[in-house]
Order: sequence, then structure tokens, then C-alpha cells
Amino acid sequence: MLQEFKDFIAKGNVMDLAVGIIIGAAFTAIVSSLVADLINPFIGLVLGGVDFTSMYVVLSGDVAAGTGLDAARETGAAIFAYGAFITACINFLIIAFVVFMLVKAVNRLKAVSEKPDDVAPEVETGPSELDVLLEIRDSLRK
Repeated sequence: MLQEFKDFIAKGNVMDLAVGIIIGAAFTAIVSSLVADLINPFIGLVLGGVDFTSMYVVLSGDVAAGTGLDAARETGAAIFAYGAFITACINFLIIAFVVFMLVKAVNRLKAVSEKPDDVAPEVETGPSELDVLLEIRDSLRK
């Protein structure tokens, strides 16, 4: 069983997957910062300074008006945080677009690298056998 486990771990697919997960986690941090620190402030500016993350409805419990989402949650009240959901959806769309653009760029690079640089020019082979036979026939007729 130990040998089977070693064989499983040593397979290329498992190592590729591990590298992909590590790179994916680092990429997620970069994209999350892009969304939270650069894009969302512009969205808030365009929408008149609206911050979706603090929008909620109190389903049950006592929460003073104007209380922030975190403070409202700390009171133990049942909170319907629709703003956080809207923000998560916007973040997902932005992250999906960034990943799409990344995959598109990688595919473009792959296509360029796979093109053979040295394409041999076509060599003219001369007339075909049929052309030669037709030429002989035409000369015999004369």
C-alpha cells in the first residue's frame, strides 16, 4: 500500500495539480486585491458611492438604524446580508473575466510557440506523368 501511495504521488498529474493549486491560490490573492482595491472603488464611484457590502435587512432581533453589518451580526440578530451577496456576484464576474483574459493570452502564446518557424518552400517537381504522356501524344499527331 505504501508503494502504491508513492507511485500515486510521483505521477506527473498529481504534481501538476499541486502546482496548479499553489499558483491558483497566489493568483486568487492578486485578483482579489485587484477587485477589492482597484475595481470596486470605481464601481462605487460610478454608482454614487454605494457600498453594497454594508446593505442588509434585519429579519429578527433588535439592531439600531445605521449600524454596520459586522456590528449587526454581533448583536445576534438574524441578518439578510443581500449587499454582501451582490458584492460576491460582482467579484465573481470580474474574476471570471480576468481569468478568461489570462487563458486567452496563454492560448495565444501557445499558438505562436507551436507554429513552425521554418516552413520549407514548395519545390516544383515539374510536369506530371500525365502531362508528359499528353505532350508525347500531341507530338505524334503532328
